[in-house]
Amino acid sequence: MDDLDGILAIKLNAKSEFGARMDNVCDAVSHTILVMFIGLHYGIATGIIGLIAIAAILIRSVTRLDPAIKKSAGSPTNELIRHALFALLLANLFNFDPTWPLIIIFLTNTVTMFVPYPMPYLIRSMTKSATAILLVNVSLILAWLVPYTAPVIAAGFILSYLYSLTKVMIDHKK
Repeated sequence: MDDLDGILAIKLNAKSEFGARMDNVCDAVSHTILVMFIGLHYGIATGIIGLIAIAAILIRSVTRLDPAIKKSAGSPTNELIRHALFALLLANLFNFDPTWPLIIIFLTNTVTMFVPYPMPYLIRSMTKSATAILLVNVSLILAWLVPYTAPVIAAGFILSYLYSLTKVMIDHKK
């Protein structure tokens, strides 16, 4: 429900620079803790790659504290957490070791933290209302509670992420 707080702050006219910064700090703390525990749980290699992802989260979070930097909707740190969730759900559903998918997710999302351009095709980037954010969160809960929906929901999030990353890299390479 992380994304809902910003939408509600805007709708309720309670938006503030302090709130935006506090949201960023809370995201950084919670995301680093989650990545640390997931990484260490799946062994040394995943833990080391997880530390690289944590460093990227912290660097990104610190740079976002500067009010001069334009912030876009849809955070790569949120995508990292969603993708890790999908890896764990799919590993449980299809009975495989999620170590390598987690390593790939940690590394890919680490690169994304340093892309200096907005990624407009992330599902979260395209959700502009509280209702849309609620639907995104319902889909995540559905993927968790109804296991056979997880592959379809995961595919939607991961493919939109890969498309957005590829499109941004191609467009800004020109």
